[in-house]
Amino acid sequence: MKYEVVMGLEVHVELSTQSKLFCSCSAKFGADPNENVCPACSGMPGMPAVINKRAVELGIAAALVTNSEISAVMTFDKKNYFYPDLPTGYQITQFFAPICQNGWVDIETEAGSKRITLKQIHIEEDAGKLVHDPRTRSTLVDYNRTSVPLVEIVSNPDFRTADEVTAYLDKLRSLLSFAGISDCKMQEGSMRCDVNISVREMGSDILGTRTEIKNMNSIKAIARAIEFESQRHINALETKAEKLVQETRRWDDDNGMSFSMREKEEAADYRYFPNPELMPVFIDEAWIDHVRKTLPEPAHVRFERMTMQLQLPEYDSRIITSSLNLCRIFDAVLGHVSKPKEVVNWIMGDLLSISKTAGVSDDEIDIDCEKFAAVIALVDDKIVNRAVGKKLLLKVYEQGIDPKAYVEENGLAMVSDTRLLEAAVQAVIAENEKSVQEYRGGSQKVFGFLVGQVMKKTAGKADPQSVNELLKKMLS
Repeated sequence: MKYEVVMGLEVHVELSTQSKLFCSCSAKFGADPNENVCPACSGMPGMPAVINKRAVELGIAAALVTNSEISAVMTFDKKNYFYPDLPTGYQITQFFAPICQNGWVDIETEAGSKRITLKQIHIEEDAGKLVHDPRTRSTLVDYNRTSVPLVEIVSNPDFRTADEVTAYLDKLRSLLSFAGISDCKMQEGSMRCDVNISVREMGSDILGTRTEIKNMNSIKAIARAIEFESQRHINALETKAEKLVQETRRWDDDNGMSFSMREKEEAADYRYFPNPELMPVFIDEAWIDHVRKTLPEPAHVRFERMTMQLQLPEYDSRIITSSLNLCRIFDAVLGHVSKPKEVVNWIMGDLLSISKTAGVSDDEIDIDCEKFAAVIALVDDKIVNRAVGKKLLLKVYEQGIDPKAYVEENGLAMVSDTRLLEAAVQAVIAENEKSVQEYRGGSQKVFGFLVGQVMKKTAGKADPQSVNELLKKMLS
């Protein structure tokens, strides 16, 4: 408790545009190396940049979801620094007039709620990717990511614990992905974080020597890096064995250590100056209102509505609101089946299991919601049992079948004839005398086996509840 850790974050988030920030090349992840490159984004002379309007709109959306003040006029600038993966030799960014400033994000941790304030958000182009080949001791450059649009969200030094950092990143990822601003896939590099960290004596208002841990793309790794780096600072202050310097460090997650990369630059070292090739962008209230109307209901607002109005459990609501696509599916199915809890159970227990087996993320699930609702209705109306319903949902997901027609064509309707059920139960009792004697002797474990035998005789079409009741009655 003698020391206080002080942290600020710079979060880089790639925007969900189809093309790059200053040219028409595809911004899609996963292409072959250098597939999406043209003379403009490869830095050829005489190729002027052209601003992607959609990127600006997503920047406005980022400002709205983070409660930021949007600038009436924004400009682009050149940041002069040697980037081996930026062929122009400079980065186009915003320094003098960023798109927004003075925002805030509320977070929740075990210690309670806290407001994290933002210095600014600015739009800039991403750099390419270096691929180091240890076999040939060479470095290859992939320019596909060059000029992909991103926003850099710069916080004030409001963080004191790793829990606050992880809560903030989770909240930011939820806000941005839910609004369709970015997919925020850290494993693909579309959300990365630089952690600026210093340590000072408790009660002091003077910041300690700051180091920056660069390009973190895993929340778990970020927490480990904060723990290591804060302890390194404290040890240096206590023992004087190491002199702390302002520097940029690289995190090695395999070894659980940070390593020095270079001394940390100041703004003057980047020699910012206005980009003469790009005109100022004027953002009026009409444009802001247009973007605001396209934004979906925020995840935390929807969560409150689901728990308060629809009386759904917090766990269920949190799963559904973790993805805008799941929310859309929930709303669409609920439009046909007016039982919120039943719809949630089918999504969480069945649809997510199907998509996981298929290797599809929650945001990419594609299903006919009207047919999904028809499956739920068939089970709810006791036309088919739950086991058949699960199979129908899989058919809807994979083949888009009409559930009602499929049930009729394949004779899957539930066996409701009491005489047929009684005959099946009697046959099972007669064929399994040993199990029947064990049950009558007090063993409950064999009852499930007997139920399964009845379901087998009815080709899985019997109502399990009716089978249970009838079997118990006839066994007693």
